[in-house]
Formats: sequence, structure tokens, C-alpha cells
Amino acid sequence: MDANDPSGGKASSGRPVGGRGTLISRWYEPGSVRRGRDRLAVEEPVELRVDTRPVAVIMRTPGHDEELAAGFLVSEGLLKRRADLRSVRPHPRNRDGNVLDVFLDPAVVLDFAQLTRHVFASSSCGLCGKSSIASVRRRFPRIRSSFRIGAGPLLVLPERMRALQETFDVTGGLHAAALFDSEGAVSVLREDVGRHNAVDKVIGRAFLDGGFPLRDCGLLVSGRASFEIVQKALAAGIAFVAAVSAPSSLAVKFARAAGMTLVGFLRPRRFNMYAGAARIRPL
Repeated sequence: MDANDPSGGKASSGRPVGGRGTLISRWYEPGSVRRGRDRLAVEEPVELRVDTRPVAVIMRTPGHDEELAAGFLVSEGLLKRRADLRSVRPHPRNRDGNVLDVFLDPAVVLDFAQLTRHVFASSSCGLCGKSSIASVRRRFPRIRSSFRIGAGPLLVLPERMRALQETFDVTGGLHAAALFDSEGAVSVLREDVGRHNAVDKVIGRAFLDGGFPLRDCGLLVSGRASFEIVQKALAAGIAFVAAVSAPSSLAVKFARAAGMTLVGFLRPRRFNMYAGAARIRPL
């Protein structure tokens, strides 16, 4: 797999990252119906097993599954450095390729009780903001980063990301996440039906390449910025999170508490700064 291929290339399971064809009926005013074909964003489950123990089932778009597994475990605090991860490979007795075995270095001490995906996967998780932030802050330190970016490069990032969303072009049904540098250059982009999965994939790619923590990168997401996305950025050492859409109230509160920069409603001519405005250089 080419780490410098922002468009994504082939799926790690051997299947291409792309749409799946289906027959549909299209309705046209004033009531005519025509049969045709459409392409759908693929959504399938994958079970992650760590040292043979099942830890999560994730609904995702197949492809770059090693990255998804690595990014998920980084976000959950189980992986701290590249040497912690020995291998990720499909389960040998699962022909569908939807079970992944993750093997860690024997020196890694596992605390399966700290896994939070079941807690933070939904905005209706039932935890108050104070307890959610406190839980994550106990495991991930406050951001220390000198990363800055000019307003000009920041404004063109959504257009650059959109130009790389090859699967969205044929399905219209995927989220995207991208890592960018202080000049606004996109180093890696991934697409997925789950916005948090797309984030895990770009973080996982950087982790597998050894470029970790990501103190010299920003994170751009194609949708809204939730608490979970900001938490994942913190786990990876990312100081700057930008979203094309709105942030949630808890995401803003968390970003401020963690010393992060959070930008929302990023458009070609404007954006909103919710936290850490000092990391943005004026035009």
C-alpha cells in the first residue's frame, strides 16, 4: 500500500474501495419512472480481535482495514508507539475478510476495560459532558504543539479534500478525513460510511508509517466535528481540527480544555473559530 496515495488505492482485504452496483427505479416529474443502475457506498461489519480476544465490531466501508484497526486502538489508548503493534491480518478461517486479528508486542499491558467505543459512539450515550471529558483527559495529555497554518491555505482545504474523494464521486454516500500540513498540503485522505472510521484510517496510516504522534499535522473532516472526533485527534497528538460543518457543544468544550484548535463551517471564503484561534495566521 502506498502511504503517499491520498486517494486510497486498493482495499487492504484485496477488494477495491468503491461503490457497489444495484438496480433502481428513478422517478421523474410529472410521474415517469425509469429503470436504471446506481452505485451504493459499501457498508459491512468488521470484528477486531486483539491477541485473539474480540474487542469491537465496527460498521465500515471495506478497505484499509489495517489502518482502521491501528487508528481505533490508538484512539482507545491501547497503542502508544509503532513498536507496540506487531501485525494486523485477516482471520485465517474467515473467508469474508470481516474478522481482523491484531497482535501486539508482548510488553504491551492491556486494559480492555478502558475501551470506550461503546460509550462514545453515539451522541445519546447518556454521559454528561463533564464526565466524558474527565474520562478521556485521564488517558491523554493536554496538547503541546507549535503547529500553525495561514488562513489562506486553510480556506482551500475543503476543495482539495473534495477533489480527492473518488468513491464519493460515484456513490455520494461517504464521509472523508484528511491530514494536512502547515502549508495546506494533504498527505493522506480516507473515505468511509462512518466519519469516525475515516478519522481512524488516516490516524492509523500515519501510525503504521511511524510518523507518530502527529504534532505537525492538522485534521480535516467532511462533516461535523463531534466529541469523538476531537478525542481521536487528541489521542494522536493532533492540535488542529477543522470541519466543513458544525461542531457539537461538547466538542468545543473538550477542544478548549485540551488546548486544541477547532474550526467549523470551513468554506472557501469564511470559517468559524471555536477554540485555539492563535494557531491561525491572518491573511
